[in-house]
Amino acid sequence: MMGQNESTPVVLVTGATRGIGKGIAIAFGEQGATVYITGRTLTPQADPQAMGGSLRETQAAVEQAGGRCIAVAVDHQQDDQVRALFDRIAADQQGQLDVLVNNVYAGVPALRKFAGQPFWEADADLWDACNQVGLRSHYLASRLAAQMMVPRRQGMICTLSSWGGLSYIFGVAYGAGKAACDRLAADMAVELKDHNVLSVSVWPGIVGTEHITQMVQEAQNHPDLPLARMGSQFNWETPLFVGRTLAALAADPHRHRYQGKLCIIAELAQRYRILDEHGRRPVSLRSLQFLLPSALPRLQRYQSWILDLKLPWWILLNLVLQSPRLGP
Repeated sequence: MMGQNESTPVVLVTGATRGIGKGIAIAFGEQGATVYITGRTLTPQADPQAMGGSLRETQAAVEQAGGRCIAVAVDHQQDDQVRALFDRIAADQQGQLDVLVNNVYAGVPALRKFAGQPFWEADADLWDACNQVGLRSHYLASRLAAQMMVPRRQGMICTLSSWGGLSYIFGVAYGAGKAACDRLAADMAVELKDHNVLSVSVWPGIVGTEHITQMVQEAQNHPDLPLARMGSQFNWETPLFVGRTLAALAADPHRHRYQGKLCIIAELAQRYRILDEHGRRPVSLRSLQFLLPSALPRLQRYQSWILDLKLPWWILLNLVLQSPRLGP
């Protein structure tokens, strides 16, 4: 998978009990990889109010897909547990780690709790909830992964980020953290490129995870929030779609063209001709195919002078996209 190494690829996906992390783990399992997965919930929960998902369930899905999966319960707030994880991988795999996917994130409960509140009214702890596990944890995991990858002169570190690093989505703490994830990946790339280790930041689109689906439903009570305007589910990505795209990137012998870059999942999927489990290929959020359905209603506001001026379509679209009410 990783080009230079013909042995079974070894992959670590952090935060894989459910959602995007689970989809990524399954996708690498489809490629026959040995996949280590982390999370705090090892076995299925009996609590009917819980969001659901466990490492054992993901492990079973990865193995059903054709991979080998090792589930390791890890709290990524605890540095000693993270170091023990990498020590275990190094011992089990004779120092081999081909792919690290920095996916773990612990901020969703806090984001839901303070949804709709400006940063000065939300608890200051919201910052730590968003960026302790989700930014600092990525730095620590990347540091430990690089210690394994650099001596072997191969490897790939993918840091999951989002459009929130560029445009307002879930609030100040979230956006600042995602922008920092993008910079983390870019700056790591500067120091890793001479060692043949790839570092990229990855932007999925709207992924229909359990949390996002519920948050979008709740956001309908706050129509001014960007989250409430995320669009219809026809263009939502699935976790497996994200995973298959990253697995294709890992298998690309020319993947180093993306060194330090911000990679949009839908656009990578177009290049690699990746489909989700339903046979669909969602489009990029910045594509005309996605933007036009949202833009057309706004064109009606300008229809009288549009007809008089006979403006070209690309100027009209630019006017609409510059409208501050359009949102992300």
